[in-house]
Amino acid sequence: MRISKVTTKTGDKGKTELGDGKRVLKDHPVMVFIGEIDELNSHLGLAITASHDDLAGELRGIQQDLFNIGGEASMPGSDMELLPQDRVTFLERAIEKMNAELPSLKEFILPGGDEFCARLHVARAVCRRAERSCVTLMNTGVDVKSWLTFLNRLSDYLFVLVRYANKIQGGSETPWEREN
Repeated sequence: MRISKVTTKTGDKGKTELGDGKRVLKDHPVMVFIGEIDELNSHLGLAITASHDDLAGELRGIQQDLFNIGGEASMPGSDMELLPQDRVTFLERAIEKMNAELPSLKEFILPGGDEFCARLHVARAVCRRAERSCVTLMNTGVDVKSWLTFLNRLSDYLFVLVRYANKIQGGSETPWEREN
């Protein structure tokens, strides 16, 4: 796909075109989902600017995955599969590997840490929203393929990655304090 013209003026009346040529309102569930995937991808890009080099590569790969999900979503009803099936397995293995080096959680932790970790917490929250949007999309009859599973694992991955990054940087977690 070549993008030769950014300003097309075709969306000035609240509609946009999907990859299959169908025009839908900009607040259509497919467009809401694609927008939330885009926002999540942007937050990951922001987190990468504060990341450690060894973690940036994994996050860039996940950004590619999110673009693939957006591409699939832009063609509802298509058999096109851009998100490789093994990407969920990749996230699960990465979670297991990082978790093996972390202490067990005894309480919820508050979002925070250094700049990288705080940005990842925001990305995790946006990922959860995209996951809820994916459920809405699924409930309209759209085949969400492996997107929902991927987003569920991704939010888990981002949470564990925050804990892992805090550990390797010598940072600390702030536990939630219950009021007694």
